[in-house]
Amino acid sequence: MSLVETVATTAAAVCAGATGGVYVAFSTMVMPALNTRAASESVAVMQRINVRAVRPPFMTLFFGGALASVVAGVASLTSETPSMMRLTGAALSLASFGLTVTVNVPLNNALARLPAGTGSGAGPDNLGGWRAFERPWTRANSMRAALALAGAAALAGSLAG
Repeated sequence: MSLVETVATTAAAVCAGATGGVYVAFSTMVMPALNTRAASESVAVMQRINVRAVRPPFMTLFFGGALASVVAGVASLTSETPSMMRLTGAALSLASFGLTVTVNVPLNNALARLPAGTGSGAGPDNLGGWRAFERPWTRANSMRAALALAGAAALAGSLAG
């Protein structure tokens, strides 16, 4: 295994594990806690969380992990002995990234367009307020957590062989 492949695989595994951990925390702690609050309060808090998420610490993990997964996958494909475990881990990590971009981010953007104090009723893009946001967002979040953590495990496991 080349140095590039080792570094990219390690970085991809660490980033996938870290983002997966964030996603698990949201599905198991943050969203259930928000569901105990008034819908208008949950909308306001989630809107603020989404603003805070788009900052260098998380964005570095998110985009850096995707890039490292691409590099690890390509490096493995072009090596003399491609690693199916590494390729699978990179693909799982990238699937988590893709799910985020295609499901969670559009839901976050729709939630951001809800007026302050909104918690029920129909919103832009037929979002329908907090309850309509929370269910599909949490389902997709749980799936992206599973994909990221499985990707991290496969990537890390590929380093042992």
